[in-house]
Amino acid sequence: MSLADMGTASRSAGGGGGGGRHYDLATGGAGGGGHPVGGGLPGGRMTHSLSTPSGVDGTPSTPRHRGGKKLTVRIQMLDDSITMFQVQAKALGRVLFEQVCRQLNLLEADYFGLEYQEVSTHTKYWLDLEKPMNRQVGLSLIDPVLRFCIKFYTPDPAQLEEEYTRYLFCLQIKRDLATGSLQCNDNTAALMASYIVQASCGDFVPEDYPDHTYLSSYRFVPHQDATMQRKIMENHKKHVGQSPAEADLNLLETARRCELYGMKMHPAKDVEGVPLNLAVAHMGITVFQNITRINTFSWAKIRKISFKRKRFLVKLHPEGYGYYKDTVEFFFEGRNECKNFWKKCVENHGFFRCTAVQNTPRRKTRVLSRGSSFRYSGKTQKQIIEFVRENYVKRQNFQRYTTNSC
Repeated sequence: MSLADMGTASRSAGGGGGGGRHYDLATGGAGGGGHPVGGGLPGGRMTHSLSTPSGVDGTPSTPRHRGGKKLTVRIQMLDDSITMFQVQAKALGRVLFEQVCRQLNLLEADYFGLEYQEVSTHTKYWLDLEKPMNRQVGLSLIDPVLRFCIKFYTPDPAQLEEEYTRYLFCLQIKRDLATGSLQCNDNTAALMASYIVQASCGDFVPEDYPDHTYLSSYRFVPHQDATMQRKIMENHKKHVGQSPAEADLNLLETARRCELYGMKMHPAKDVEGVPLNLAVAHMGITVFQNITRINTFSWAKIRKISFKRKRFLVKLHPEGYGYYKDTVEFFFEGRNECKNFWKKCVENHGFFRCTAVQNTPRRKTRVLSRGSSFRYSGKTQKQIIEFVRENYVKRQNFQRYTTNSC
C-alpha cells in the first residue's frame, strides 16, 4: 500500500492504561476502523455520503432515533446567523451535520464540519460524526452551541466546483481575517478585504464613496484604522467589472498563498519545555513559535503519528530526510488536548492524501479499554471532486450576505 493510502489507528507500543494510539501512514489497517482503498484503484462510493444533500440522490443515511431526550442545538452559520436544530441526545453527530447540510443544500459538504468549544479549557473540537451527541468530549448538553465552518482548507480553490461552496469559503476567510487567525502583512490584508467589498458592494463609485468612511462599518482585521481603510479603498478601485464570483475566487487565490492559511494553532511544548504551536493542514504538520514557522513535517516524511496520555509523537522515515532522530516528541496540556490534535491529523491525512476510505462501523471496544478506534470516515477530496462532477446540477442563484453599508 502506498504512502498516499490512509493508515488507521492501532494500539501503540506500551499501550495499557494510558490509552495510547498510533496511526500508520504507510501500512494501513485499523484497530476496528475503516480500510483505505489503494491509490491506483478508482474511488469507491461510500455507503453514506455527506456530499449528498436531500433531493440529489436519496434520503439521510443515518437511521432516526425514536424516543429519548431531545436536544435543541444552536448552529452559528458562516454569515453569523443562528439556526436552531433538534436532534436526539443518543443520535450520532452525523444526524445533526446532515440536517445542517440539507438546510444549506450543500453538495461539497465534506469540506465542512461542526466545531464547538469546551468551556473549561477553551479547547475547540470537531463534532465526531460517528459518536452519539451525548458522548462528545466537552460538549455541553444544557445549551449546545456549535459553529458550522471549514474543516479542510483546500490548497487549490479552483477544485471547488460550486460557486456556493467558494462563497462559503470566502465567508470563512473573512472570519479568519477579522479574528486574527489568518495573519498576514497589511498590504495582503487590504487586498483580501477589497475583494470582500467588491463581492458585497460591487464596483467602486466615486459619487457614492467620496472617502474611506464607507468602510467604517466593516471589520476586516482586529486593529483596523483609517490607514487600513484607505488601502482597502485604493484596492477596491482596481476591481471595477469583477462579478461577485470572480471577486470570491480572487480572494481565495490570495488567501491560499498566505503562510497561515487554514492554520489553527494548538498550544504544546517540546521536550525541553519550550512553548510551541502545532497546526495540521493539507501538506502535513507544522511547528510554530508564536506564529513563526520553524518546521514542517510533510506527510511524505512521516511514517507514523501517535499519542500516549499527553505525549504526541511524530515518527519519521529514518533515511533521506536529514533529521538527526526519527521521532519528534511534543507535550500537550492534557490527554484530551493531545488526542484532539491527533484526531485532526488523522482526518487531514485521510482527506487530502487518500484516494478513498471504505466506511465500516467502528468496532465496539471493551468497557475498560481506553484505546481509540477513531479514523476518518468521510469522503476524501478526490472522491468529492469525482462525485460533484458526476452529480453536478447548476443551482439557482443563492442569497449572498450583505451589509447596510453598501
